[in-house]
Amino acid sequence: PSPKSFQPNGASEEALRCEIEELKQKDVALDQEIAQLLSEGYSLEELDKHISLLHEYNEIKDAGQMLLGKLAVIRGVTTKQLYPEYDLELSD
Repeated sequence: PSPKSFQPNGASEEALRCEIEELKQKDVALDQEIAQLLSEGYSLEELDKHISLLHEYNEIKDAGQMLLGKLAVIRGVTTKQLYPEYDLELSD
């Protein structure tokens, strides 16, 4: 393939510019959110701890969802049908 085939065309360049702009806006919004939390008395260490705990929670939840999925396959039911058996809410 020619080197030109690896260069983005005009539409792709524009899409990349838009994506970069969106990411910049998200960065500004996150900076504002952090500043707001700091002004409310939260510390960076506390925020880091909360983020770490959220990551841990999500990993555990993903593992639980995977196990429920495997159990559902073994039993020939949907995961939704298993929720009441384990006292889980659909929003869990």
